[in-house]
Amino acid sequence: MTLLVALGTLLGFAAAALAVEYLLPRTAARTWISLGRLSAGFRSHRIVLGDASIEYLEGGAGEPLVLIHGFGGDKDNFVLTAPFLTRRFRVIAPDLPGFGDSSRDPAPRYRIPDQVRRLHEFIERLGLGRVHLGGNSMGGFIAAEYAATYPERVASLWLLDPAGTKVALETPLMRHFLATGRIPLLVPTMADYRELLDVATHRRSFVPHSVARVLARRAVGDFELHTSIFRQIREESPLLEHILPTIRAPTLIVWGAEDRVLNPAAAEVMATLIAGSQLIVMPRVGHLPMVERPRRVAIDYLAFQDALHHPPVPPQC
Repeated sequence: MTLLVALGTLLGFAAAALAVEYLLPRTAARTWISLGRLSAGFRSHRIVLGDASIEYLEGGAGEPLVLIHGFGGDKDNFVLTAPFLTRRFRVIAPDLPGFGDSSRDPAPRYRIPDQVRRLHEFIERLGLGRVHLGGNSMGGFIAAEYAATYPERVASLWLLDPAGTKVALETPLMRHFLATGRIPLLVPTMADYRELLDVATHRRSFVPHSVARVLARRAVGDFELHTSIFRQIREESPLLEHILPTIRAPTLIVWGAEDRVLNPAAAEVMATLIAGSQLIVMPRVGHLPMVERPRRVAIDYLAFQDALHHPPVPPQC
């Protein structure tokens, strides 16, 4: 009888959770997101900087590691890999202005140099000093330009499927944009969000129904602003080829071999242009390595950091 009571209670909880998941998606999504942040040791904060307010996640202790999300993404893109990093670093993941929970004023400019300036103001306001800097996609574009612009402030650079080079744009998705004007990373309707997830990842990660619904609704609401931001980046932000050779920070480049958003061939180009950089190409991974293989990505990054602190001793002749 005790087993039957326990089973009945468990089924009751499951039924209640399922009802909340589908009938109260905002409440369920907030719960899922809060649990993810809690498991990563993250707490949410907000500051105001000039023309923008920025919400960010922070957790862990040690040297600061600032992680920048990609176009259409947000600070929670790093929640899955953060638990492996906060043991060693003070991890800080902001929402860039125009994205996530940060301000969405259409008046300011959102070119890459504008976001680099805001990132610098953010780092200055938090008093972080010299930082380890990482970024995915557009965030990688921003991180690389930041490292070239403020070399004295970057201890190391971590680029995950970064945008910003001509070769990276040579994909069917980007050719479709150039031919039709339709931007593949934008979501005009709720139904398009699942298609975006399929494009961005090689194998779709688990996303609760409520979270997907809330994120899809936000993406649809951002369609007009993000269209403007995408065009500013594409048409008014100089590509990286000319500044990559000036980067002196130790750099780890990671690229998903199955990336359909940005061409994986760009990985070799960037590795050649950034002197002394290390390159890892991940098989069976798409555009979001830190989401698709969070533990593996963190292990590789920590090994990269270990090598910086304990370089191999050359053999004695």
